[in-house]
Amino acid sequence: MIAAALAAAGAAVFAAPAGASAAEPLGTAVAARTAQCPAPCRRDATLTRSIRQALATTAAPGAIVGVWQPGRRAYVRSFGVRNTTTRQPMRSDLFMRIGSVTKTFTVTALLQLVDQRKVALDDPISKYVPGVVSGDTITLRQLASMRSGLVDYSIVPALDRSMTDDPYQSLRPQQLLSYAIGAPLLFAPGTSFAYSNTNAILLGLVVEQVSGERLGAYIRRHITAPLGMRQTSFPTGTAFPSPHARGYANATPDRTVADATDWNSSWTWAAGQMVSTLHDLRIWVPRLATGRGLLSAATQRARLRSLAGPNTGTYGLGMFAVGGWIGHNGSLPGYQTVALHHPRTRTTIVALINTDIARGGVAPSTAIGEAIRKVVSPRNVHRLPASP
Repeated sequence: MIAAALAAAGAAVFAAPAGASAAEPLGTAVAARTAQCPAPCRRDATLTRSIRQALATTAAPGAIVGVWQPGRRAYVRSFGVRNTTTRQPMRSDLFMRIGSVTKTFTVTALLQLVDQRKVALDDPISKYVPGVVSGDTITLRQLASMRSGLVDYSIVPALDRSMTDDPYQSLRPQQLLSYAIGAPLLFAPGTSFAYSNTNAILLGLVVEQVSGERLGAYIRRHITAPLGMRQTSFPTGTAFPSPHARGYANATPDRTVADATDWNSSWTWAAGQMVSTLHDLRIWVPRLATGRGLLSAATQRARLRSLAGPNTGTYGLGMFAVGGWIGHNGSLPGYQTVALHHPRTRTTIVALINTDIARGGVAPSTAIGEAIRKVVSPRNVHRLPASP
């Protein structure tokens, strides 16, 4: 149940919560005052109301939300509590585990090596990592765009049982791959799409082998430090910068709610191990969407071309796009993340939530993401797709 949580981020995040409804939490007096305030004030009040209604439909103890639009003041709010025992309120400056948003950094690192001509996207993975089934035909491009056909190690029952029995254990990337890289492919490489965390682990190993640096060190030196993202890290083991919110999960044998804050996230490595803040993700998502200060114009164009497709939502080279939004979502025991940028309107949305527990089949990030979208982009009728 623990390992399955990373794969569960493949559930739709911006789909409208089925049957979602809640009493107006702000009260008649507040609503009356809102009607009298100027347009920016009304937008903020509407956002707050919408997010609170979404939280009322979920099991989320708390959330941090930021919305940035040109010509409007920043909307930054915290909701609920960071600790269900002490009832400490959530704060907008807390560190949070970001799960699969980590993949956007891993693939960006790979693309930087492409710019340096140290790797090519059409290189086979067998050139760098031995033992992968059909490794001579699976390319780095297919791994980065989730079209390799490789089984997702995080849904293999043996790993899930191991992590559920001992969520504090440390696992190395090679141990994670041992659960998947020799299994039969789901489809011929390049012929279909299947979200698989195995792909990100392999790409992390490629970055390490080619750069000669540990993945976390590479990301810090070449990506986060140059962008001034001092609050983003790739911690090892159970390390977690403070102050942080406690994270709550029910990935336990009896499905009771557990405090997952200090569970060892090494089992997610290049697929989901990073920690960040609202402040830093606000920096990151527009850079991811535009490539500015990260990649050459040619490589960024190739990344954006990878998002073109006939489907409503498309997964490209380490990020997705739908309805004009570009970004990624994340989920692992105790935490969920939504991180999106709309290049045409230059709007950025970030939401960080301290649980991954779904209610009524709806993930907290789905409910909160939809609550934000319907206020920020009322004309956008598309649904945002899977988070990894």
